[in-house]
Amino acid sequence: MQPRKKSRWLVLGALLAVFVLLAAACGNDDDDSGSDPTAAPATAAPTAAPEPPDEPDPEPEPTEEEAPAIEAPVTQGPNGETASPSGDIVLTADELAQIQEGGYTAALLWHTSGAFTDAVSQGARDAFAEMGIDVVVETEAGFDAAQQANDVETAMALSPDIILSLTIDPVSAAEGFRPAVDAGVQLVFLSTTPEGYTQGQEFVGVVTDDLAAMGIAAANLLGNALGGEGEIGYIFHDAPFYVTNQRDQAFKAWIEINFPGIEIVAEQGLADPAAAEDIASAMLTRNPGLDGIYAPWSAGPADGVLAALRAAGASDVAVVTMDLDTNVSLDLVEGGNIVGIAADEAYEIGRTMATEGAYGLLGKQTPPFVVVPAIEVTADNIVEAYRVSLAADPPQEVLDALGG
Repeated sequence: MQPRKKSRWLVLGALLAVFVLLAAACGNDDDDSGSDPTAAPATAAPTAAPEPPDEPDPEPEPTEEEAPAIEAPVTQGPNGETASPSGDIVLTADELAQIQEGGYTAALLWHTSGAFTDAVSQGARDAFAEMGIDVVVETEAGFDAAQQANDVETAMALSPDIILSLTIDPVSAAEGFRPAVDAGVQLVFLSTTPEGYTQGQEFVGVVTDDLAAMGIAAANLLGNALGGEGEIGYIFHDAPFYVTNQRDQAFKAWIEINFPGIEIVAEQGLADPAAAEDIASAMLTRNPGLDGIYAPWSAGPADGVLAALRAAGASDVAVVTMDLDTNVSLDLVEGGNIVGIAADEAYEIGRTMATEGAYGLLGKQTPPFVVVPAIEVTADNIVEAYRVSLAADPPQEVLDALGG
């Protein structure tokens, strides 16, 4: 009996050992390490290599910084006034009838004589004639400010209701035109005004050419003549006069905007028109490949440039300038250096000034700054351009050169 009991205990011991092993196995399944019980301890396990970080997004390719856009030039008045077109300055039928019944008179006190002034005067006279206004005196001061002051006194002795003029010296003109202001005369100025005067108080308005349009016209004429390619010289008016300054700056800006194939390789300011020939000669010497030259206006500067080119035998250098004049017009139609002329509508300036004078009599508000259109003049349209700008045919020598 005893051996059998011993055998039973052996069986129970074996079962107990199996139970312990099973319990240990279950305990290992619940271990966070999740390792095999026969594996080496976790502290001895090799560290896994970290995963490589995500590749950064590629840097954008550097782009060339865009140059700021160059704005097209826009005409402004001497004090930054916005320009209004001369076509807006008109009288209604009722206003015209009212002026015609008034028995008014006018005086024309110009700065100088010449084709331009003659055209302005004719435009004013024709407009005044339609309005029934008599022109009682017309003077020209020869660019002498003291003479202009005398002309004002002469006119005031005739008691005009309207005075049209161009201020020669804005500082002295403030005193020179004072008698007219005090008498309630309607003052209308061409291009410049007396210093300290306010539009709508001392004077009715100011009229001039569309300065930016003049510069743009000159740039188009030269740029097209050169086929959009070449090297040019730029002679600008080196004086604080907003009319020529804006025209010059507009020419330069428009070349840079619309004719990138044209390079301005020489620039020189011009204070004395008589220096134009020397300036042009120096430009040619330093830049023998020069293809064109811009001269700020015709009578004087353009004449000097032409003289320099003829002396150098540079018949292939194109020239563009401003304002119709006999010498440059003749060179243009004869196929010389002049390839184009930018002109304004001088006759329209006179008509507009006279109408603004009537606005003053009516107590009608005038825009602060009014401009007339520009014309691109070539040999093909020069006759019509003269008629529109100056209300006259070209000089006879120009017509002869055209064969007419």
